Amino acid sequence: MSTTLSHNPPADKGTHGPGRPRNFDEAAALEAAMNVFWQKGFEATSLDDLTKAMGLSRSSFYGAFGDKQSLFLRAVQHYSNNGIRTLRQVAQTAGGDAIGAMMEAISDPKGGTKGCLLVNCITELAPHDEKVAELGRRHLESIEEIFAKALNPENPEAVRDKARAYSSLAIGTLALRKAGIPADRIADTLKQARTVLST
Repeated sequence: MSTTLSHNPPADKGTHGPGRPRNFDEAAALEAAMNVFWQKGFEATSLDDLTKAMGLSRSSFYGAFGDKQSLFLRAVQHYSNNGIRTLRQVAQTAGGDAIGAMMEAISDPKGGTKGCLLVNCITELAPHDEKVAELGRRHLESIEEIFAKALNPENPEAVRDKARAYSSLAIGTLALRKAGIPADRIADTLKQARTVLST
């Protein structure tokens, strides 16, 4: 599942003294950083990449966000919050086929090869970064919970395994996207996955 990034952060006007408000849009700067990490990954992203995209001086960067690792965790959490909120909206407005709508939203067959920032992070960093691993687990568990509630609003825990299967299949198609598999083939894969799980 992807989020659309449309904000362009304003140029930083310099550092601020004690007690003075920051003179840049911190939320927009965070989204800009998120987009850089999403495009390049954590290791390949430099501080210069971040400050340029965010429109900040180094002093303002450190003052607002600390170091690269701290900013990265905030950016990934921001992405997760947006994604989970969007998925809940999809489930609530999908009508009679919430499962299909959510699988489509997560896989986003026409979304290009960037894939999902959370899945990218889990692949790149989770094996040796417990904070990223924990964030990834919470994100995946939240997705499972939304599927479970869509499958059985009265007793979601009774269908948790099936919910995990649906969400895992949808998330798995992100690897196909990153490999450049055509959108129509990914859509066909989703349909076949639902057929298998429905039998």
